[in-house]
Amino acid sequence: MKSIRHRPHSTTNWFLYVFSLLLVTTSIGNAETAKPHIVIYLSDDHSQYDSSLYGDKSIPTPNLEKLAADGIKFTHGFVVSPSCAPSRAAMLTGLMPARNGAEDNHSYPKPGTRSLILELKQSGYETISIGKVAHGNSAESFGFDSILKSDNPGKNPAAMLETITTHLEYRDSSKPICLFIGTSDPHVPWPRKTGFDPANVSLPPHSIDGPITRKQRAHYYQGIKNVDDLLGKLRTLIAEKLGENTLFLHTSDHGAQWAFGKWNLYDYGTRVPFVATWPGTIKPNTTTSAMVSWIDIIPTLIEIGGGEAPSGVDGKSFLPVLLGKSKTHRERIFTTHSGDREMNVYPIRAIRTADWKLIHNLRPDLAWTSHSDLLLRPFAGIHMSEWALLAKTDETAAAIMHRYHQRPEFEFYHVTEDPWETRNLVEDPTQSDRIASLKSELAAWMKQQNDTARTFAAPRPISQPQTWQTSPSPPKDP
Repeated sequence: MKSIRHRPHSTTNWFLYVFSLLLVTTSIGNAETAKPHIVIYLSDDHSQYDSSLYGDKSIPTPNLEKLAADGIKFTHGFVVSPSCAPSRAAMLTGLMPARNGAEDNHSYPKPGTRSLILELKQSGYETISIGKVAHGNSAESFGFDSILKSDNPGKNPAAMLETITTHLEYRDSSKPICLFIGTSDPHVPWPRKTGFDPANVSLPPHSIDGPITRKQRAHYYQGIKNVDDLLGKLRTLIAEKLGENTLFLHTSDHGAQWAFGKWNLYDYGTRVPFVATWPGTIKPNTTTSAMVSWIDIIPTLIEIGGGEAPSGVDGKSFLPVLLGKSKTHRERIFTTHSGDREMNVYPIRAIRTADWKLIHNLRPDLAWTSHSDLLLRPFAGIHMSEWALLAKTDETAAAIMHRYHQRPEFEFYHVTEDPWETRNLVEDPTQSDRIASLKSELAAWMKQQNDTARTFAAPRPISQPQTWQTSPSPPKDP
């Protein structure tokens, strides 16, 4: 057999071949371990219950359903507070309201409070904010690299999309992106035109039915449709500009501005849509009952980016749930509400397990009121005057209005059997031990948080009239 004789340059060719192979292998390895881009899409005032994905088929949300089909749906995603400023400040700091200082609505974290956006930047991310991410104009104070500007971004999705597109096309950074996008839908005022038929809307069981209420509900539905439409367009844009290695998370800052929703610690006020996708990493069409909180969002993102959240924050990463390595995250969800200035002077605290919830109304001597029943604006709260009028002649309506304005000190609900929290079991003798245990836990947690249960505005006595207008007239479409 003849031996194979190599040409003089064959050794050089072999070395180049091996070197090229190593480059390709290294490139593939880097691609597999590269930090993902991250997109967080926030809606505003959107309860979890109000979408087809979570069971209300009268509110079609096909893009939200597609997001869940491509990734993971959390059935137990919660905010820490049912009003804008405390909820968003808690997300951005990883601290509960009493600890970061943004307790009542329209307040901000106390000076010196660290933003977790800084940890994301240290993990190597370019951090970008557009629209309603932090409260008011406070996004710059949280340390984002860029605050993108567009024409009324919260209510002008076309302008927002154009701004994001331009930034992604012309950015000169090689860093992975962490992009926070905040729309103002379906926050009031709801859209002045709606494509939904008032006759076909669904009303929560604690609502009073009437033509004005149904009409307003149809306008709220349109705001949710706007959120869903923008979701679909954002996903198309992100896939085109950032590629598959992108974690996309959608959630909302708290529940809807409907009775027993926003400004309340019932699930309708604190339980929100929570859906994420990450192709190749999150298993598609997954549903989890793991309980997660808004304070957990950025610690999770930091871990995904290879960093560590600072010690001492209240949030903790739920990355194992996203990866399918854990089916649980929190055993308790604590929520707080400290009022919304003179419109809602009503501090509340709550503790929730997978099955039970205890609510402590800290000032049951005060009237529960809100912007909805005090301002009675078209496309915002005018339906509450219809409720007040119906309550004069209908016993069921009167009972709902009484419950709306006056709360007992403690409420206790079996939330798995009573998801709308309509049956208060606080006087049930068979639950006395469980109630006592949860009261003790909640009190201890408040002490640990240095929560002083402060009332932030002048009290509104129960004896003071609440709903001023009693002759409602329906809002008219332009």
